[in-house]
Amino acid sequence: MRVNEARTPRFRHGLVLHDGPQDAVSRMLPLACAVRDRGGRLALAVSDEVEAGLREHVGSDAVTSLTPLTRAARESGQTVAAWRARELRAMTSAGQEIVVLAEHDADLDGPDGSYWTEHEAALNISLGTLPVTQVCAYPQLPLHRVVSDAANANHPLLLYGAELVPNPDHRTPAEVFASMPVAAPYVLGPPDIFLRYNTFELSRVRRAVEDAVRESRLDRERAEDLVLAVNEIATNAVEHGSAQAELFVWASPDELVCELHDEGDLGLPLIGLAPPHPSQPRGRGTWIARQLCDALHVWRDDSGTHVRLLAHA
Repeated sequence: MRVNEARTPRFRHGLVLHDGPQDAVSRMLPLACAVRDRGGRLALAVSDEVEAGLREHVGSDAVTSLTPLTRAARESGQTVAAWRARELRAMTSAGQEIVVLAEHDADLDGPDGSYWTEHEAALNISLGTLPVTQVCAYPQLPLHRVVSDAANANHPLLLYGAELVPNPDHRTPAEVFASMPVAAPYVLGPPDIFLRYNTFELSRVRRAVEDAVRESRLDRERAEDLVLAVNEIATNAVEHGSAQAELFVWASPDELVCELHDEGDLGLPLIGLAPPHPSQPRGRGTWIARQLCDALHVWRDDSGTHVRLLAHA
């Protein structure tokens, strides 16, 4: 597996700290009004209270609410970043200025707050080449110290009034994850299917997933998407990870979870978040798989690289 090649960044990612919903509104309002006055579009991913406050002062004509996320996406910060990139890529195609106002959600902190480390670093990759500005509002004193540490490290800009200025404490995703690794997802029980395979046995992987989806309620298109996504990751695992890899499948009528494990040492787990460059002959597999699944989470540990894919019926 390999990291997508870097390209000229266009995404501007800013941070603003607040002392509560009303303070968050007041701190984001100068930028929101400036965007409205320039004829731009505001895309909101904030609480109902903050959204109501912004709409009251800015008006609703220039405001769009981003699509609510499914449970599967919300459990993986990198999956949320991939979702946001798809939606914002469609919005930028109209040529209008797009400014996203987002807000920290304590319900996503998990046991240690590491979700936000992953999510904000992933946004810097997934939105990197899009002409989008996003400002994220975080509480001055979150429950977990890692939330504020990661917010400060992952945002290259700070919001003051309607202006974004450089953040001297910003660090690259690689630097962030050197000290705060991507967390593994929740632990599952014994798999319904286990298969160890090599590069000559990829057809066995496809058949195993096809057998599992036939027992589920996934419609034909969703089933085909999942088989293709797993095949892309399975191929990456034995071509770029290790000579042999493992497939695990957990099947239920309404949900299929597939994991691929290989022994390779992946430098940065946030792969497949940015579209591969047309001149890049490889590295497309994880990007394709992210577009086809409800959730795709990559992490590493001492045993190698792991990718979990999930599809809902």
